Amino acid sequence: MSRPFIVFALALLAALGYSSARAEILWSDPASRVIHATPDGSDILGGKVKRGDKASDVLYFKIHIDPLSDAANEPYYALFQLVETNTLRLGIGNALESWGYSAANAAETGPFNKIPGEFNLKSAHPEAGPLGAEQPYELPNHNHDRTIVFRVQYVPGGDDLVTVWLDPNLSHGATAESQLEKLTTKFKANACFDEIRLRFDGGGNGWIFSDMAVATSFNDFVIVRFWQTWWFIALMLALLLAGVGGTVRAVEKRKYQLRLQRAEQERALEQERARIAQDLHDELGSMLTRLSLLGGLLDADKENPRQIESHAKKITESADQTVRALEEIVWAVRPGSDTLQSLVEYLAHFANELFDGSPMRCRLDLPQELPALPLPPDVRHNIFLIAKEALTNALRHAGGATVFVQVRVEEKNFKLVIADDGRGFDVKNPGDNGQHNGLGNLRRRAQAVGGSLNVTSEPGKGARVEFEMKFSS
Repeated sequence: MSRPFIVFALALLAALGYSSARAEILWSDPASRVIHATPDGSDILGGKVKRGDKASDVLYFKIHIDPLSDAANEPYYALFQLVETNTLRLGIGNALESWGYSAANAAETGPFNKIPGEFNLKSAHPEAGPLGAEQPYELPNHNHDRTIVFRVQYVPGGDDLVTVWLDPNLSHGATAESQLEKLTTKFKANACFDEIRLRFDGGGNGWIFSDMAVATSFNDFVIVRFWQTWWFIALMLALLLAGVGGTVRAVEKRKYQLRLQRAEQERALEQERARIAQDLHDELGSMLTRLSLLGGLLDADKENPRQIESHAKKITESADQTVRALEEIVWAVRPGSDTLQSLVEYLAHFANELFDGSPMRCRLDLPQELPALPLPPDVRHNIFLIAKEALTNALRHAGGATVFVQVRVEEKNFKLVIADDGRGFDVKNPGDNGQHNGLGNLRRRAQAVGGSLNVTSEPGKGARVEFEMKFSS
């Protein structure tokens, strides 16, 4: 199981635990109810919550309303009514004579109200009165829905303290203390109850009540989007930390891979240097030694013209071989040689030089365009030696008229074919004539670079050497 999944699971469990601990809603009814012509109303609480005269705690009530009646033209009352043993207590909505959003059955009368017990609610949208003066209330109007939250601090044996907020701020982080003064109305009332009724009487089409609830905290009514919750923030931080950790890990892994790659390149370079040093010692050393010996023989046989001619011919051949070996070493160490393009170009040059002046004709079939693929020194060297030995065998032993060299590169597949029309040999017994013991070397070099070698030949039908390999990505 991955670490991010574990983090997510723990955060989800924590979120579920947090949600359960926070659930302090004592009663709720999210359904929409259209109330019309219900002067008495009926209980919607079902005994879920009640408070009597001895209560001393705090409760919070919430209602959402959408008036269908026009208070400006149709006298009516619409109330979220607290009822105790069939006695009407505090009601919140629109009292009959107040016209605007107001409370009914309060222990006090509002400063601008005429009927005892009615109390206008402060609003952020007060009505404009005569000569532009603001009236201390807001008229209910359809399509201008409002949310009302009110708090009751119960006082044993006395009038309870009521605070009402008309359309309060319920966004994330809001509290009862952070509400604006112009939304806050305070008065006293008897708020004991064992029922809650929705009452409407008068003109118009009534009111729509919805999203009603009773809770023990203002915070229970605050709307918290999931991306604002502590568990979501914690989850995002955990994912961020996991992402940062994963990025750091990936960067460190990449650095390690680069260090490893550089180490492998340095090791390959050291191996190539060692090989070149060995070639200098073995090939050039032996050829120069032979030239020195032939020079001594030339001096010793200076009285014999035939021997002088034979020695001079051998010196020329050895000198050509020495120059060719030196060219190979120079090509191997020259900057820019470690590419497929350089390998194919040098194979063409080597083949032309090798068969120059020979009765055997060399035909080349090489791609005009080659992909820009790098070749490690050991791979390039082994492919060249495979071609060199196959061409040298064809020159020395085939006795044919033509040798054919073909290179094909398709995507990342490399294929080299060297074929001749010479005398051929028995592939099952290549050493019978003492001229083809190098096949074992060819196969070992092919295996060393991860390639495959196929040699086909029959006596009198020439020979064909096919080498294939795939370039690494």
